[in-house]
Amino acid sequence: MRIDKYLKVSRLIKRRTVANQACDGERICVNGRQVKPSYQVKPGDIIEIAYGQRTLKVEVTAITETASKESAAAMYRELT
Repeated sequence: MRIDKYLKVSRLIKRRTVANQACDGERICVNGRQVKPSYQVKPGDIIEIAYGQRTLKVEVTAITETASKESAAAMYRELT
């Protein structure tokens, strides 16, 4: 699954267009590298999202095409 779609489905970012802009603005890193919106996410990938001064770091645990509000949090594990 593309990273822009994964970020939207997992509810880490609310809209896919915003996820696209974040990738284009070099605010999304996977395994320490800047990625484009077309990057294919795999389980075990470490995603870092820069929100202004704060950085969110998560590990991909599952990939599903759709997710309810309750099951979206099971798609990733937050790292410290």
